[in-house]
Amino acid sequence: MSNVAVQAENLSYAYAERQALTNVNFAVEAGALFGLLGPNGSGKTTLFRLLSTLIPMQTGQLWVCGLDVNAQQSEVRRQLGVTFQSPAVDVRLTVSENLQCHGSVYGMSGRELRSRTAEMLDRFQIADRAKTIVGQLSGGLKRRVELAKGMMHSPKVLLLDEPTSGLDPRARQEFWELLVAQVKSQGTTVILATHLMTEAELCDQLLLLDRGQNVAFGSPADLQNRVSGERLTLKVRDAAACQSSIEQLLKCRSVVVGNQISLRVDNPAEHITAVLGGFRDQILGLELTRPSLEDVFLELTGRPLIGSGAEHE
Repeated sequence: MSNVAVQAENLSYAYAERQALTNVNFAVEAGALFGLLGPNGSGKTTLFRLLSTLIPMQTGQLWVCGLDVNAQQSEVRRQLGVTFQSPAVDVRLTVSENLQCHGSVYGMSGRELRSRTAEMLDRFQIADRAKTIVGQLSGGLKRRVELAKGMMHSPKVLLLDEPTSGLDPRARQEFWELLVAQVKSQGTTVILATHLMTEAELCDQLLLLDRGQNVAFGSPADLQNRVSGERLTLKVRDAAACQSSIEQLLKCRSVVVGNQISLRVDNPAEHITAVLGGFRDQILGLELTRPSLEDVFLELTGRPLIGSGAEHE
């Protein structure tokens, strides 16, 4: 476990009669950007609560930086920085005051605290907002403050639960640029829970969870290579009218979203020629892409990644 930052073995957890996690196993290498991908109800939040020692262990073993989460909770907490989906900054304090309060909790004071606060303000590009009340900041800047606060005590492992939820595309991109820079420059291990495909594809390794169980583990590319064929998406004038005929022609099932018909095909050139020959007047455009992570999830579970699962984990 010398190069393993976080490891779980046969991890299970239940709320009364509902099983949230069942024999979950994974290992996260130090300095990796590790993603947990799954729908609502897949167990991501329960796993985060266990990692952050917010709920007690029930069955199995879990280590953070070689420390037993069950027996060494205080030591584990010093290794962690945590940003949950719900904001955890004090909107009545300034940016600088939020960072200083968090540093004080971890025993910093005096020159060390001032120096570390200044360093975090610079690193996360919020030095010009140091004296601004956090409640006056945009959502993207608040997330930067949360990230800076979580890194104040130099944790070895950073837990991020849906960290870009509610951010606009530009703020989300800026957040990710800061996060990737943190991983590369400081060697911080990041465990990220997300349901966004674009974020999951940026991770070094992914664990796919469904109904509290391991579905698959590997790099995004490795997982996508598990699915044969390519995704052919047809933009048509009337999807409902021609879906059945296109399925019969290409001998494969399809999914309709709006005016688009999506199919997975093994011989794309042959299928494109056939569909253009038979439905040229209906087709407004077409796109051919490699299998997505959602395709992988659908292939392995028989259910779509988005829109499946329960409300709570």
